[in-house]
Order: sequence, then structure tokens, then C-alpha cells
Amino acid sequence: MEQFYNLIELDMTAVDAVIRRRLHSDIALVRQVAEYIIQGGGKRLRPALVLLAAGALDYRGTHHHELAAVIEFIHTATLLHDDVVDGSDLRRGRDTANAIFGNSASVLVGDFLYSRAFQMMVAVDDMRVMRVLSDATNVIAEGEVLQLMNCHDADVDEAGYLQVIRYKTAKLFEAAAQLGAIIGGGSAAAEQGMATYGIHLGTAFQLIDDVLDYSGAEVETGKHLGDDLAEGKPTLPLIFVLQHGNTEQAACVRRAIESGGRDDFPNVLAAIRATGALDYARRKARAEAELAAAALSVVPASQYKDSLLELSLFAVARSY
Repeated sequence: MEQFYNLIELDMTAVDAVIRRRLHSDIALVRQVAEYIIQGGGKRLRPALVLLAAGALDYRGTHHHELAAVIEFIHTATLLHDDVVDGSDLRRGRDTANAIFGNSASVLVGDFLYSRAFQMMVAVDDMRVMRVLSDATNVIAEGEVLQLMNCHDADVDEAGYLQVIRYKTAKLFEAAAQLGAIIGGGSAAAEQGMATYGIHLGTAFQLIDDVLDYSGAEVETGKHLGDDLAEGKPTLPLIFVLQHGNTEQAACVRRAIESGGRDDFPNVLAAIRATGALDYARRKARAEAELAAAALSVVPASQYKDSLLELSLFAVARSY
């Protein structure tokens, strides 16, 4: 990862400058909440995707800095809203914004970031860019609603859960990679290849997040283990137990999903381990990462392409 970020270090510095500049508001609370969440760390993978995709197609301008910041603002807005909906109090090892500033401030500042992102994308003055970003934002919102509908529903199957991932998480990865191809002037095949890479990368990334919710170290993941279970989210490890566990294991997981909370966490974790559910989720993530790498076959060889390929490996191998 160090080599990966070294390649785009100057570009990331430029993106950070854009973010700081564009965060400005005359309203003090807007600045305070937005700066808190933006400066809260994170891997910045989505803006990095814009930069790497543009670099892989030999883009030489500066619009990729603005668009990378747009992607980060959209992502940050979803985090603010997610934490309110989920009632989360910890993210990236810090108190969530809603835990500090309250739900109302978090939702409204999330709205500010969305609207600021649209101001910035309009300034790029490219209708295809605006179409990709507006469509992505709408699909992400649909994914949020779909996830809400699925909460406490133990009958959600693997296909239904993967649809949530494609909408809620992978769509922004897809948009980030596709934007780099668009401004890089790539061919239709290269643009489609980048978009396909992004959606499979995002899916792999989320599947590993599901694994880490039951196996990660809290000091590394920056969140409480079992958060998904506490919120009644039927993620892939739980779905696997429901489909492949014995009667007792399946009944335990069903009860935990439908009731939420952490009371059944030890028993659920035991069922997940006994059935090999985490190994199954990892295999699915590896398959998605392989599809992502294969999609880059239409992209010319370069250091940027190499980094994109390495990123697909990191998405699966990571522990945070």
C-alpha cells in the first residue's frame, strides 16, 4: 500500500487541498462537522481510484483532483447518514459525528456535502461526468433504502444481499474508476473495463468488511465487532449459516437477525466458525477481485494499471 500511495502522492496532496478549500462554509457548525469526518482518517480508496484510472489512461489535466474530491464528499455524506441510521457510535476508532454533534447536525451536514459535490461536478462542465455521478448518487440512495428494508429479515438470500452491496458500496467504486476513464479520453472498451473493475473491486471490498465484522481486531478495523449483527443486518456469513448450518445453528442466527442486539453474538460467532462461513465469504471476495483484475485487460500497461491490480489483491488480503 505504501508503494501504491507513493505513485499518487502529489495528486493526493492536491486532492486534499481541494477538499479543504471546498469544505469552506460561512456556517461554523457545517465547517466543524465536515472537517471532523473528513479528517477522521480512512484509506481514501475511492478518490485514489479516480487518480489511478485517469493516470492509467495518461490524463494530464487537473479535473481528476476535483472529481476525486467529489467522490470523497459523496462517500463522506453517506457515512454521516449511515451512522445516524445505524445508531453507530464508533468509526475508524473515533466517536462518530452523530455521537458528538447529534443526529440532526450529521444529517444536515451530509446534505451539505452532497450539494457541494454537485456544485463541483457542474464546474467540470462535462455532461457525461454529471450523468455518471448523479446516477451513482441515486443508486447509492436506493441501496441504503434496500438495506434498511432488509434489516431484521432472516429470509434475505445471497442474491438479495449482493444487490445491496452493488448498490450501496460498489456503485461509488464503479463511478470513481469510470470517471478516470472518461476524463482520460479512454476508448469505450477501456471505460467499460474500468467501470467493471470498480464494481467488482467494491463488491470484494464490502465482502471482506463483512468478514472483518466477525474476525477483525477492533484496534485495526476501528469499529466494534458484531455491529452488523447488532443492527440486524443479514450479511453473507449469516446467510451462509442459515443455508448450510444445522437446525440449531440456523435457528440461532435467525433469532439474532430478527431481534438484533449482541446477546447472541458468541453463539452466532461459533456457528459462523463451525460452518466455514468466513472462508466462503473470502472465496466470494477473491472471485470478485479476480473479475476486477480481468476487466483491466483492455487497459494499456503502466505503473497505474499495476497499482490497480495490486489494489484488487489488497481488497481481499487486508485486515482493516
